[in-house]
Amino acid sequence: MSTEGPPPLPQFHHSNYLVRQKVVKLLGGAFHIYDTAGNVVFYSRQKAFKMKEDIRIYTGEDRTTEVLSIRTDQVIDFGATYHVHDPQQGDLHVGSLKRKGLKSFLRDEWEVLDASGHKIGGIHEDSTALALLRRLVVGWLLPQKYFGFIGTVPVSLFTRNFNPFVSKVQLDYSMDTQGRLDRRLGIAAAVLLLAVEGKQG
Repeated sequence: MSTEGPPPLPQFHHSNYLVRQKVVKLLGGAFHIYDTAGNVVFYSRQKAFKMKEDIRIYTGEDRTTEVLSIRTDQVIDFGATYHVHDPQQGDLHVGSLKRKGLKSFLRDEWEVLDASGHKIGGIHEDSTALALLRRLVVGWLLPQKYFGFIGTVPVSLFTRNFNPFVSKVQLDYSMDTQGRLDRRLGIAAAVLLLAVEGKQG
């Protein structure tokens, strides 16, 4: 949980979001993030052929107001740590998301870190058996489910559906009644599940 208080923008205070990625191979990926009413509340574009991920999230397609950046110093996604910053609060380091390299080959797993780099939670795919089925047998026919925790307390559910052209993540915060997970980290995680894990999907 962030120690800096809730982010000021009202777009971060919804309990459910839909993140939709349209893949254009020559240009990279475009992410539209919707609230439950179907309004676009955030927009991002992932540039193709970048050596290091540097994803910027804006309030709209005009990209005039940047609200989050997701950056890593590592060239390879395998085991990379992605640092989430809030430019609306002086480039505040909100926390980080670290991909568990070897474990993610069989079952996607991430660590949630606070701004000091301490592990405070995690995000992991529902089960190893289902993960293997998705990778080896039925692929896109089985939606991926990821459970998010702060400590041992469930705080979020990510449900990922994908095909070769459009991938979607439904982000549900409704079980996080105490606001344990900083919503900025949750939004960043949903985008990374598409941008990074999508490469293996």
